[in-house]
Amino acid sequence: MSEYQLEIKQVVDYPRCRIYRKFIQALIEDQSIRLGGSSDLFYYTVLCSYANFRTSYKRIDGISYTIYPGEWLCRISELAMWFRTRFQHQAVSILQDLQERHLITYSLLGRGKLVKFKILGWQKHNRVLDYNAPCSKDNGFFFLPVSIANELLSQGRCSEMDALLDLWINTVYNDEQVQGSDAGPVVYLRNGTGSPLLGYTELAQRWGISKATVGRYLGKLRSQEYISVLSFPGAHGSVICPNNYLSTMFEVSDVMVDKDEIAMLLHIGLTLPEDKREEEEYGSVSVSENEHSVSNPYIAYILQKVEEVLAVQGFSCFFCPKIQYKLLPLSPDCEGEVFHISGDVVEFKALLVILCGESQELFRFELRLLPEVERR
Repeated sequence: MSEYQLEIKQVVDYPRCRIYRKFIQALIEDQSIRLGGSSDLFYYTVLCSYANFRTSYKRIDGISYTIYPGEWLCRISELAMWFRTRFQHQAVSILQDLQERHLITYSLLGRGKLVKFKILGWQKHNRVLDYNAPCSKDNGFFFLPVSIANELLSQGRCSEMDALLDLWINTVYNDEQVQGSDAGPVVYLRNGTGSPLLGYTELAQRWGISKATVGRYLGKLRSQEYISVLSFPGAHGSVICPNNYLSTMFEVSDVMVDKDEIAMLLHIGLTLPEDKREEEEYGSVSVSENEHSVSNPYIAYILQKVEEVLAVQGFSCFFCPKIQYKLLPLSPDCEGEVFHISGDVVEFKALLVILCGESQELFRFELRLLPEVERR
């Protein structure tokens, strides 16, 4: 059988940015990026990076606490360290400000030594797993709504840290509507022009700082190799390219970013087996009733590869016994064939819907099997 490329593209329909927790941990530790001014976006992002994605239990000073999805419990001293505040009451004041904006709620416990916070609307933008287990805080990812990021940026004079986060959140790659994004990740502020060119005046208005300060921010971020700035003569503006964006934000170099939703696109080398092994060797597969005759062993083999690849990307729910798949024809009316064999060439295109239980939809992916010759 011929060699193939399996294309896996995440399908999402609302603006949110996938951020890996390791990236936020690195920013917390990088003391060279200043928080002077307004750093509300950084504070909120840090809280999101610690929020639970399933229910867990934490024992502190002999007392066991239940922490639900979107919540976390920590010592105020830890919070002050994350926020880089000199005094603990300053860290609590930051929480109070975010609570007044209806972004979080919090309560003090343990005679004022502990704080438990909750990200409001967490389940709207992040999946919630319905079983209890510890939640790692130094790997995996979470989704940050772009609308909330923009709201927090408009509150005052942006710090260096918030400016850096703003650039990374608004980075796109391989978007046919954004000029130059096919060559590499570029910052695009979603202004409808399709041009990634940015001027100091535009960034100064966005960040609430002077044009001279914009130049200082960008110069510092460039010297520390967070970004590259491609300048053009005249009044054209500059193109800002975050360095190591794909590997940092997605932990793999071949993850593609698609439009506002920061979707995922992977190309995986795949060799279909010559002999059709028994279906039970790969596990059972539920396929849409709209389909015609389908080779279940082939589909099971492809889905097994999809599971392996996405598990590496941080989609840990693939190992949950409650996970279910729906495989639909990749067409607007869900009609047509998913699987077709013509001679030695296998054609496969489908919409993979991943469910938790019978009805809770978690993710959607477009799957296409392309002959290797088409990818060269």
